[in-house]
Amino acid sequence: MKNISVQPADGRLGVLVVGLSGAVSTTFIIGTLAARKGLAKPIGSMSQLSYLKVGKGANQREGLIKDMVPLASLDQLVFGGWDIFPDSVYDGAMHAQVLQEKDINLVADEARAIRPMKACFDPKFITRLNGTWIKEGKTRWDLTEQLRADIRQFKADNQCERVVVIWAASTEAYLEMGDVHRNLQKFEAEMHNPDTTQIAPSMCYAYAAMMEGAPFINGAPALTVDFPAMWELADKTNCPICGKDYKSGQTMMKTVLAPAFHARMLGLSGWFSTNILGNRDGEVLDDPASFKTKEVSKLSVIDSILEPEKYPDLYGDVYHKVRINYYPPRNDNKEAWDNIDIFGWMGYPMQIKVNFLCRDSILAAPLALDLVLFTDLAKRCGMKGIQKWLSFYFKSPMHKLDEVPVHSLFEQDAMFRNKLREIIGEEPYDYTC
Repeated sequence: MKNISVQPADGRLGVLVVGLSGAVSTTFIIGTLAARKGLAKPIGSMSQLSYLKVGKGANQREGLIKDMVPLASLDQLVFGGWDIFPDSVYDGAMHAQVLQEKDINLVADEARAIRPMKACFDPKFITRLNGTWIKEGKTRWDLTEQLRADIRQFKADNQCERVVVIWAASTEAYLEMGDVHRNLQKFEAEMHNPDTTQIAPSMCYAYAAMMEGAPFINGAPALTVDFPAMWELADKTNCPICGKDYKSGQTMMKTVLAPAFHARMLGLSGWFSTNILGNRDGEVLDDPASFKTKEVSKLSVIDSILEPEKYPDLYGDVYHKVRINYYPPRNDNKEAWDNIDIFGWMGYPMQIKVNFLCRDSILAAPLALDLVLFTDLAKRCGMKGIQKWLSFYFKSPMHKLDEVPVHSLFEQDAMFRNKLREIIGEEPYDYTC
C-alpha cells in the first residue's frame, strides 16, 4: 500500500466563508465557537463524533476520527469571509433566527468581531437579493484580483498557516457548461470580457482561492468549480476541490431509501418531492433560474443508484418530480414531503410517505465544519483536484465527464472511511474479520 506523506496541521487555519452573514454560515461559525469552548456539542459532525475502525482480528481497534486522523483542531480555526450585506456574524445570526438568542450570546463577542469583506456579486445570477456590500470592478478578472488580495490580507492579519474557502451563499441561476469552461486558457480570456455572461461570481471565488493555494468547497448546486477549466486549475495549483450542494435533508433521505429499494429489488414508479422553506435561500429559490440549478442537483440522485439501464422492469419508467416553495412563516425550518410509489411481488403497488420537518442550517452546519477540516487534510496530504471520497457530503458529487458519481450514502460512507484509513496507513476495513 502506498504511504501518504501528511504535513502536520501546525498553526492557524483560516476559514473564509462566502455568504458569511447567512443562515448556514452563522450557524456553522457560532456552533463551532461554542463547541470549542465546551458550551455546545457538534452533533452531526463526523470529524468530531464518529468512530473509525481499523485493523483485523486481534489487531482490530477503533477511536474517534479526530483522534486517529491528523486533523486541525477547532481551536486552530480562524473565521472570516465575504457577504453582500455588512452584517457581523452575530447580527446575521440574529436576523436568520436559526439559533436562539441565548445560544448566540454564548459567543457574542467573538461573533460580533467577525465581519465580512465586500463580496463579488452580480444581480443577474441572484435576482431576488439586492447586495449593498459589494466590490466594484470592470471585469471578472478585476474582481478576482480583489478577492485574491483579500485572501492574502486575511492570512497575514490573522497569522494563518493555511486557508480553506467554502461557499455557503445562495444558489446562483442555472448556467450550462459552455466552450469557455472547457479549458483554462479560454476561461481566463473570458474573465477579461466586461460583458461576460459565462462566468458567475462563484467562479471568481473558486479561481481566487486556488490561485492562492487554498482548497475550495462548493456548498451550492451551481456550476462554480465543476468543469474542466477549474479541474485544470486545481491540478496546476495542487489544490483539492469538492462539491456540490450540501446533502442535508430531503436528498439525504433519498440516498438512504433508494439504495434500500435497489438492494431488495423493489420497483419504483414515481417519487414526488416538495418542500416549503422561508429563509433567504427559500427566497432566492423562488426565482425559476435559481430553482433550475437546485432542481438539477436534486434530480440527479436516483438514476445512478437504481441503474435503470440494467433494471428496466424495475426502474425504467420512474416519474421523479421536485418542488421548492417559498413560505416565509417557516423561516429556516424547512418541511419536506415525499410520496414514493413502489411495487413488489407480481407488480403489486405500495406507497411510502416521508414527512421531514428539518432545520436546514442545523443539518448543513456540521457538514461545513467537516468539509473544512477534511479538505485541509487533503491539501496537507498532497491531494489535488476532485475529492471523490468526500461525496458523502454532497447532493450532486463532482466527477469527471466520463464517470458516474456514487450517490448511495452507504457506499459513500465506505469510500470516505477507507480514504481516512489509507491516510493513516491502514488497510481498507474488512467487515468479515
